[in-house]
Amino acid sequence: MAEFTPTVPARVLPPVTIRDLPDPPSSKWRIIGPGLVGAGVGLASGEFILWPYIASQVGLIFIWGAAIGILTQWFLNMEIERYTLATGETALTGFSRMWRHWGLVFVLMTLGSNLWPGWVTSSATMVSYLTGTGADSVRWIAIGMLIVIALGLTLAPVIYTALERVIFVKIALVATLILVAIAVAITAESWVELGKGLTVGAGFPVPPLDFALLMGAIAYAGAGGGQNLCQSNWIRDKGFGMGAYVPRLVSPVTGHEEAAASTGFQFAPTKENLARWRQWWRFANVEQAWTFAMVSFVTIALMSMLAYSTVFGKEGLANSITFLKAEGEALQSLVGPWFGVLFWLIGALALFASAMGIVDYTSRLASDTIKTVYLRDKPMSVNKIYFYTVWAMVLVGIGILLLGFDQPLLLLVFSASFAAVMMFVYSILLIRLNRKALPEAIRVRSFRLGALIWSVAFFGTLTVIVVIQQAQKLLGGS
Repeated sequence: MAEFTPTVPARVLPPVTIRDLPDPPSSKWRIIGPGLVGAGVGLASGEFILWPYIASQVGLIFIWGAAIGILTQWFLNMEIERYTLATGETALTGFSRMWRHWGLVFVLMTLGSNLWPGWVTSSATMVSYLTGTGADSVRWIAIGMLIVIALGLTLAPVIYTALERVIFVKIALVATLILVAIAVAITAESWVELGKGLTVGAGFPVPPLDFALLMGAIAYAGAGGGQNLCQSNWIRDKGFGMGAYVPRLVSPVTGHEEAAASTGFQFAPTKENLARWRQWWRFANVEQAWTFAMVSFVTIALMSMLAYSTVFGKEGLANSITFLKAEGEALQSLVGPWFGVLFWLIGALALFASAMGIVDYTSRLASDTIKTVYLRDKPMSVNKIYFYTVWAMVLVGIGILLLGFDQPLLLLVFSASFAAVMMFVYSILLIRLNRKALPEAIRVRSFRLGALIWSVAFFGTLTVIVVIQQAQKLLGGS
C-alpha cells in the first residue's frame, strides 16, 4: 500500500503519529465499563428528579420524550467515540484542530452548567429527609459532600478505576430499589400508562410545567451536555482503540505519572487495520446500547412509574423537589416505614455518586483541553491540572452554597437547559469532524449522519423555543 497521509488536520495542533490500531482483547468483559459509567453518572437529575417530577405532575404521557432523548444521545455518543477510537484524541481535541478555541468554549459551557451544585444539594436534601434535620442543614451537608468528592477524586491512584467502582456500586443499589419497587409499590395502572406514554405525541405537557423543564428533561435523559463529550475520555482510559496508546489519568499525589504526547495517532486504512476497526466499532456500539441506553431508559421509566404510583394526583403537592419527600412518605404509608427510608437512602447515595462523576468529567474535559491546546509545551502535567480543577470546582460550589443558592430544582433546570444548547452546537461540529478528519472507510455516513442532522434540528429547535420563552418572561410577556 502507498504511504498513508494523515487526514486529521494539523494546522492548529501538531500532526498525529501513524500507528496500527491495537487488537481488541480476546475477552471483552474486562473492558466493559464506559457506557455504565456514562449511565451511572447520568442516573441523577433526569432519572431521580426531572422525569419523576414530570410524572408526579402530568403522569406518564411524556415518557416518549425520554426514549427520543436517549436514542439521540446514543448516536451522539457513538460519533464522539468514533473519533477517539480512530485517533486516541478526545472529541474536544478534534474540535480544537478545526479552531483552536473550540475546546475551551465547551469547557466554559460545561463549567457554567456544572458549577451550580444542583446534584450534590439534591443528595443533601434527601439526607435531610433521613435525618429529619430540615432545610437549614442542606447546604452544610452539601458542603461536606463536596469536600469528600474532591478528596476521593484527587487521592485515587487511577481516577477512572475509582469512579468506575463507585458507579458500579451505585447501579447495584438503584437496581435493588427498582426490584423492590416493582414487587411492592408500582401499580398495574402505571404499566398501562407507560405503554400509552411510549406513543410519540401521546401528550405534550403544558402549564403548570415550564418548557425549560421539559427541554432539560429531554437533554438529561441518559446523560446530556458535557457528559456525552467525556465518553472520549472514559473509553480512552479504558483502553479502547487508539486510546490504548494514551496513559490513564492518575492522581499526582498517590499515582504514578507517565509522560504522554499531547496529541494522538491515526492508523492507515489497511486491510488488517480495518478488520480490527470493525471489531472495535461493533463492540463499542453494543457496549453503549446495553449499558448506557438500556440502563438509562429502564431507570427513567421505572422511577417515573414509582412517582406516578405514589404521588400523582395528590393535592397540595409542591412544584419543587420536595415531591421526593412526599414520595418517600407515600411509600412509607403504602409499604412500610422501611421502604421510605430505603428510597431516600439509595437516592442520596446515587445522587452523591453522580455529583462525583460530574466533578470528574468536568475536570477531565478542562484539564485535557488546557494541557493539549494551551500548555502542551509546559512542564505541568494533565494530572496536576485535573487536581487543581477539581478543587477549584469544589471551592466555587461551596461559595455558591454559602451565598444561599441552594434550590436543587432551579439549579438543575438551569444546567439542563444549558446542556441542550451545548448539544446543538457540538452535533454540528461532529458532522464536520467525522466527515473530514477520518479516512473515507470509517467516516460517518448513511443513517448515522441522518441522526446527527436530527440532533442538530432537535436541540436547535428546543434551544430557540426556550430562549424566546425566557425572553418573553423577562420582558413581561405571557
